[in-house]
This record gives sequence, structure tokens and C-alpha cells, in this order.
Amino acid sequence: MPVPTPDVCPAEPTRPGDRTRHGGRRRRLAAVLGVAALVAAGCGSDGRSPDSSRVEVSIGAAPNRDVIALPGSIDAQLTAALDRLPSLATDALAESKVPGMAIGVVHGDRTVFTGGYGVRRVDTDQRVDPDTVFQIASVSKPLSATGVAAAIGRSGGALSWTTPVHELLPDFAFSDPTVTRMATIGDAFSHCTGLHTGAGDDLEDLGYDQRYIFDHLRFQPLDAFRASYNYSNYGLTIGAEAVAASRHQSWQSMMQDLVFGPLGMTSTSTRYADYVARPDRAVLHTLEDGEFVAAYDRRPDPQAPAGGVSSNVEDLSKWMRMLLAHGRVGDRAIADADALAQAMTPQVVSSPGPSVDGRPGHYGFGFNSGPQVGGRMAQSHSGAFSVGAATAFTVIPDLGIGIVVLTNGAPIGVPEAVSAQFLDLVQYGHITRDWLGDARKSFAPYTAPEGDLVGARRPAAAAAPPSTAALVGHYDNPYFGPLTVSADRGGLSVALGPDGRVRMDLQPWDGATFAYAPRSESAPAGSLASAHFAADGATVRLSSFDSQGLGTWTRRG
Repeated sequence: MPVPTPDVCPAEPTRPGDRTRHGGRRRRLAAVLGVAALVAAGCGSDGRSPDSSRVEVSIGAAPNRDVIALPGSIDAQLTAALDRLPSLATDALAESKVPGMAIGVVHGDRTVFTGGYGVRRVDTDQRVDPDTVFQIASVSKPLSATGVAAAIGRSGGALSWTTPVHELLPDFAFSDPTVTRMATIGDAFSHCTGLHTGAGDDLEDLGYDQRYIFDHLRFQPLDAFRASYNYSNYGLTIGAEAVAASRHQSWQSMMQDLVFGPLGMTSTSTRYADYVARPDRAVLHTLEDGEFVAAYDRRPDPQAPAGGVSSNVEDLSKWMRMLLAHGRVGDRAIADADALAQAMTPQVVSSPGPSVDGRPGHYGFGFNSGPQVGGRMAQSHSGAFSVGAATAFTVIPDLGIGIVVLTNGAPIGVPEAVSAQFLDLVQYGHITRDWLGDARKSFAPYTAPEGDLVGARRPAAAAAPPSTAALVGHYDNPYFGPLTVSADRGGLSVALGPDGRVRMDLQPWDGATFAYAPRSESAPAGSLASAHFAADGATVRLSSFDSQGLGTWTRRG
């Protein structure tokens, strides 16, 4: 599921190398109603205490690095926030009913907090702890960008974010030959190839493997190349696999060799099989009728670079510490500092501000990157599976801090809200708003039913459906593959995907239009869509597969 960090969630952090490490030393400026006056050592120029109505600003090397000053030292602010973090976690679980959560916090080169709360599965008493492995969904993307930055550093200049994908994957093609020739690794990781959101996800939902998906993306129409931002799991996956191909490795082996192994991330993998083999793992919980239930699995191997990583907060804390150290662990370089800085720096506008007084969102290469309310840049990402995972991380390089929150419940904004509460306490000394309530509203679309018939009623004077014999048979689609319409138990059903593994019943709706209930990562519980047959039975269009005009199958022969 595409989850760039929503506007209500913790924002997105500073470019590595653009500041003195861990905040450095700053001059202080007190500003009142936009008029600045210099003060010394926390007092006015006459030696009296500063006016309490003044807002203290920390002055950076340039005006665009000025930030609102912390109310106390970073150590004091962090200690106070950490004291409250366990109660923030337990309160969030109690309010949301999400089954389990794990949290990791880093400061500089130390992991200063890890904790586990709730349970790994609702029908057990197996407790979450800091070693519990979660599927982290789209938090995989910044990890993958780290892997690319590491590969760039080891390429001897042969690889960069501007390397064309086609040079590394010569058999891959977009629908536009110009885009095929020009699209770079950076275009893929910044979601600017023109692929629409969901391109390829719809094939994965049906059970197709990565090879089939890559081969069939050439049928997908494209938005404006480099002039549009469309969050795309498979757009990013193409760029990642191109980098692995340049090293003559699988993506899984590359990440183990360049990132997980060197960082000592022993519980982290891009393989679903490794996740299910972990004895201490959190299972997914989808949201059905207001309750979290363990009902589905999610095997994201085809899009492993975009959403297939599993990990725990102990391992991810090691990774965040490396980010804050500009790609290094001690004296050892894990990722190329310049390549990592580019990944963590805004490259595109991912979401224009809702109005002239709203902040826009920005995306780097695999990272959200933008300013927090106090002016400090933050890098972040959220991850979500509608079938039962929600995760988030944020680092603020200016303060040398990072937080990761993993949960095993469908996305309703809980990890983003807990992160935001904690970062409020660090930066401002108090929680600024109802983050849990606001995040829940922002994330509501991720668990809402999909389909053109959701909320609709069957017409009272519905026409009778065509005869079963006129509709049953085999149909073909160049993108989605074959579809079979069968008569079962007096009704119709469709089977599609490899070996017809996805089956959906068709219920009469109105004449040649039938209703079906799609159920996948892209279609939460309660989804309802239409299947429409041509009058002569020559074609059938499934509306939930037709967002890009590719959802019509033609009868064979």
C-alpha cells in the first residue's frame, strides 16, 4: 500500500552534512512579531531576563537553517520525552485497540530506548518485545535507498543516482520508448518515472511474480515523465533491481552484503520465508467491523525493495544511527556519504500544500524529507499493509535523534501519532495537538472499502441477467492475463491470476452488470465493485481493475 507520510504526521528531516554534528554551537536570536533582536547568554542586552513573549531562535549558518530553539538542552528534553514514551505507547494501544507495538529511539551513536507493548497476536498472550520481528512495509524504501547508496560507494564511479535503468536492465521497457531510454535510478526512487500509483501492485495482488510484473508494465500508460509524482512500489523496485543487476546479485543478497551484514542487523531480511521462520514475530491484523483480526498473510517478495523487509526495532535503531552518522559506523563507511545525502535531501514536491498557507511535502530518493513546525529538517517514511501492518520512522539530524515505531495492526495512524507526540516533547516540551485523532482521520482512506458499488443499492427494478451460457467461457487480457467465467452452484464466478488462483463470485446487479467483492491489499474488507459484460458476451470489464483502462477481458475465439 502506498504510504508517503501524510500531512498530519511527523514531517521529514535534514540533509546530512549540512550542520555541525549533533547540533553544534549556535548563536541565539529572540524574535518578537517577526522583528529580531540579538541577545546574549539567554538574557536581554541590559542583563535582565528576556521577555517571555519572545520566541528564541537558534541561528544557523544561513537563514534557511534557523530553527526554533529547544526549551532546554537536548539531553534534558530527550530524557523527559523518554520518561513519557512508555505511557504514550500503552495509551495509544488502549485507545486504538491495535494489538502490539515496538519502539526504538536513538541519540547520536547510541540506542537510548527500546520497548515492546501489547501482543504479537490477538488470540494469544505472546508479548511483543524489542526483538519481535515485524513486516515493515514501505519503511523498506529508505532501507533500500541506503543499499543503493552503499552500492554507489563501492562501484568505483560506475554507478550513481543518474545512471539510466535501461543500461542495467536492458530487457525492461516502459510504454514510452523515450522514458525507457532516459529513466534513471533516481527517477525510480523519487517516483518520477510516470508510472501511476498501483501499477504492478494489481498484478501482485493476483499472485503474479516479479518477472511477469516487470514484463507487463510496458502496457501501463504513463503520466508526465519527471513532471509528475506518483508513489509507485514497482517504479522503485525497478530501480533497486537494476542496481542489484549491476552487481550480478539478487536484491536479497545485495542488501545482506552491503547493509544488513555490516550493520549487524541479524533479524532483518527481504525474504518473506525468513520472516515466517522467526519464532518471535508479530502477525498481521486487519480491521474488520471495527475489530483487529489475524486473518491474512502478506507475501511481498515481488516488490521486496519497496515493501518486503521484515525487521525489529533493535536492528532498525542500528540503521538510524548510521543515517545520523552520514553513512558510517565508527570508522567504517557503510553507505557513500554523498549518495546518502542526495537520498535524504528533497528531490521532488510529493504533495503541494493544500492552500497558499500550507506546507508542501517533499520526497528524496526513498525518503520523505522536509521541515518540521520548528524548522528542523526531518527524514521519515511510513509503511502500511491494509491487511495488517503500520510502521513509521523519523530522524532529525540537527538534533541527532531518531525514532522508529512498528505495529501489527492495519494503518490507522498509530505509529505516526506516537512518533509525533514524542518529537513534540523533545522539541517543544509539550504535545501540540491530538495526534491520535488527527492521524486516524488522515489514514481513514487506507482502510475504507473500495469499488464503484460501495454504498450503492441494487436497482429496485433491476433487469434480469443474461443467460449463464452466454457468459461462461475463457477471456484474455494482455496485462492481467486469462480470466475464466464459470457456472457454480447456480451462479457465476470468475477466476483470474496464475492458475486461476483468485476467485470471486458474481452476484446479479442489473442486467449484464454483476457485483463482486474484491479482497486484496488494494481492496479492504467491505469493497464492492461491478463486472459488466457486453451484450453479446464478447467482453467483460472488472471495474476494480480498470483504473488505468486496462480492466477489459476479451472472449477467446
